[in-house]
Amino acid sequence: MTAHLGSSPETCHWGYFDATLPPAAEIDSGDTIVIDTVSGTAAQLPPEGFFVPPELLDIHERAERLLPGHILTGPVAVKGAKPGHVLEVQVLDVSLRQDWGYNLIRPLAGTLPEDFDDTSRIVNIPLDKETMTAKLSWGLDLPLKPFFGVMGVAPPPNWDRISTLPPRRHGGNLDNKELVAGSTLYLPVLTQGALFSCGDGHGAQGDGEVCITAIETALSGTFRLTVRDDLSFTYPRAETPTHIITMFMHQDLNRCAEGALRDMIAWICEKTGLDRADAYMLCSLAGDLHITQTVNGNKGVHMMMEKALLA
Repeated sequence: MTAHLGSSPETCHWGYFDATLPPAAEIDSGDTIVIDTVSGTAAQLPPEGFFVPPELLDIHERAERLLPGHILTGPVAVKGAKPGHVLEVQVLDVSLRQDWGYNLIRPLAGTLPEDFDDTSRIVNIPLDKETMTAKLSWGLDLPLKPFFGVMGVAPPPNWDRISTLPPRRHGGNLDNKELVAGSTLYLPVLTQGALFSCGDGHGAQGDGEVCITAIETALSGTFRLTVRDDLSFTYPRAETPTHIITMFMHQDLNRCAEGALRDMIAWICEKTGLDRADAYMLCSLAGDLHITQTVNGNKGVHMMMEKALLA
């Protein structure tokens, strides 16, 4: 069966993850759910002539913004999920909900915080759903590859309420542009029901997300959420049709690279039976380390390995 969770002041939480947040929906393991999301504050609304999801204005007026961060829809409780399990998040479809996005640069933020310390700007970007392109201000038609910047489960209860901004082992603000429709994200379950939320829709983003934002927009996602008691991941992993992906987040990019590499070595060993030295060699010969993002407090690195090499 397929459930639907719309975005509203009642179904969205603004700026935080919290294990005590009551679920906005509950589904059986293996069920499919369509989740609508919105993005942005009142200051980022477009000029007249663009479609604005009416619930976004309602959220601005009535939803409490408890911490700086993103507007997330959820959480969705998955029956039977408990700590020690893994939540398999199949991203079946991602679609645009509006004909505009925005990009933000603000002083003392981004990868070059002091190079643009006199710059504060919001650029509205028209989006064409038919051609799946964004029209940039100098005339470039940029191909859209939409994905959710934030997908995560609730943190452990003893973490209390945490901001959506830094990604951690619960997932959250991963900003991994590989997680488009057709990909699968694996998240360690850290509290009863898993409590999955998503938001921070991106129309397009480069690895790094260097100016601090992508094309921020409203998306609708179709997900199949499955509880896996046969997996024991302790950190987010992912798959595309062609690659497996490991990730790590830390303030130090060196630590990020080390963590993503260590988990890839472990995953290769699990899948193939190779010893660690051979897996390490394969990572050096054929694995690719990517800088996921450098702007969220905890930076991110993900490592990709072709599945065909692990047959």
